[in-house]
Amino acid sequence: MIKIVLINTAIIMASVLIHYEFLRNISRLIPRMKIKHRFRIVFGVFGGLVAHSVEIWLFAAAYYFTPRIHGLGYLEGDFDGSFLDCVYFSYTTFSTLGFGDIEPHGHLRHLAGLESLTGLLLISWTASFLYFEMQRHWIKS
Repeated sequence: MIKIVLINTAIIMASVLIHYEFLRNISRLIPRMKIKHRFRIVFGVFGGLVAHSVEIWLFAAAYYFTPRIHGLGYLEGDFDGSFLDCVYFSYTTFSTLGFGDIEPHGHLRHLAGLESLTGLLLISWTASFLYFEMQRHWIKS
């Protein structure tokens, strides 16, 4: 039990830190860009998408490697055990879309629930950040 708590905590902390660093660096770059404001915001949107993708792939790595540790759970359903299936499951979980064609069992259920919560918060953070950036530079465009 302690293993899964440590794994989950480490993955969530890493995701939040990755997200923070992406948004911090984007906020430093946007005002310095010598392009029209609307293109700066597009840059921010793509930066947010990249940040979310990196975080999703981090969770996917956990879904891929954690089942190899005995007794910590597994994924089943329309799942062949490949890393890309773990990425697909992570995208649907992070975005809270959850098709349900792959199901977590055992302790991986906790990670899936925490990924949904983390995804919801980080997506909201990105939306708030982009709204702030748009408001901050709106008059200048």
